[in-house]
Amino acid sequence: MRYRELGRTGLTVSEIGYGAWGLGQGAWVGADDESGVRALRRAVELGVNFIDTARAYDRSERVVGRALSELPGHGDDVHVATKVGPKVPVSLASSGLHPAEVFPGSHLRESLETSLRELGRDHVDLLQLHTWEDDWTGRGDWLETVDALKQEGKIRFFGISVKDHQPENVLAVLRTGVLDVVQVIYNIFEQAPCDALLPACEEHGVGVIGRVALDEGALTGSIRAGVSFPEGDWRNWYFRDDRPAQVEERVEALLADLGIGVAELASTALRFALAGQAVATVIVGMRSLANVERNAAVSDAPPLTAEELALLAKHRWPKNFYG
Repeated sequence: MRYRELGRTGLTVSEIGYGAWGLGQGAWVGADDESGVRALRRAVELGVNFIDTARAYDRSERVVGRALSELPGHGDDVHVATKVGPKVPVSLASSGLHPAEVFPGSHLRESLETSLRELGRDHVDLLQLHTWEDDWTGRGDWLETVDALKQEGKIRFFGISVKDHQPENVLAVLRTGVLDVVQVIYNIFEQAPCDALLPACEEHGVGVIGRVALDEGALTGSIRAGVSFPEGDWRNWYFRDDRPAQVEERVEALLADLGIGVAELASTALRFALAGQAVATVIVGMRSLANVERNAAVSDAPPLTAEELALLAKHRWPKNFYG
């Protein structure tokens, strides 16, 4: 496992991080506490030292907390990030809401205290807002609360998880200097962060967490026309109608251009995300031991060549299946 600096935070994080949404047993069907703990512990054994979870991920924080408690030293050398969700629903479109309605300081504090209880920790390394609109910059009392929580030692650093497929919807607040970290969707299909966000993060010393590097499974080659998922699994919505066929067509073209087989696709996708300017870690959902071992091994693989990156740049696909 290789490690990188997370912006100006001073934290050194594993290139492959652990995305813990799938451990929550809500949106992703098939997980349970025992398998989640095993997968997370195996990831740490293989050098993963960064875990990303959230209040909104059902049982995820509790599973993460249990897994860490069973590690030597209670996992104190593992960096944990969580997120506080909005107090009221926020759409992907501009909501017109005031930040005092969405992220009042009292809500941030209450959410964090709940997260700390679930995680069994007295602090988190990173607290993130789970959505953001740049119109909120300089408004509300959320920043005063963030500063207070830092002073109290309950959080070390602060960041924002950017709205799906809206990487430029954080540039105004980023340029104020209040962010330590930004989390953003970044993968072979979703390359928009390269346009403005990643260069801005590098300029301002803001660490970048890449999420959805495998595009919810699309960049593993497992999504093809006719694919099905367990009842209640959110992917039935995400990959609805003719979307699997669209993915299959795009993936087949990608494999043909690269001259690789489908077994090499996930590794290629993760290495693409790690080639991104200022990206420190890529968080990956890993519920099985096999996937943990496969994904952790990517950090030991050679980086993609300039020629491969130039080819992959041509496969940019401005889709938004979340809409």
